[in-house]
Amino acid sequence: ELVESGGGSVQPGGSLRLSCRASGFAFDKYAIGWFRQAPGKEREAVSLISSDGGIDHDDSVKGRFIIFRDNAKNTATLEMNNLKVEDTGVYYCVAGILPYGSLSIRADSYDSWGQGTQVTVSS
Repeated sequence: ELVESGGGSVQPGGSLRLSCRASGFAFDKYAIGWFRQAPGKEREAVSLISSDGGIDHDDSVKGRFIIFRDNAKNTATLEMNNLKVEDTGVYYCVAGILPYGSLSIRADSYDSWGQGTQVTVSS
């Protein structure tokens, strides 16, 4: 199970931190990440971290978002800085068992999804 927290509303240029707490599986063996879905658009990968700590960000968030994981606490965190209106959407924490050190931007690579948390960036 994945449970997200930390969404909300913020003005452009602001920051938010999303947290994801996992339970019921061997967290350290899973790739973890965040997908988002904006109104009228498909879900897209935002930031991903592999089982060995490798990181991949979508080009739209590079330099602004930071992802990290704490395997001892079974948690993952997404720090979002300098938020833009186009970052608005529902953010989902995901987990998937991939080859060690691998990442995938395909949504169907991840079999565990959180309930989603709303992030709204507007002035």
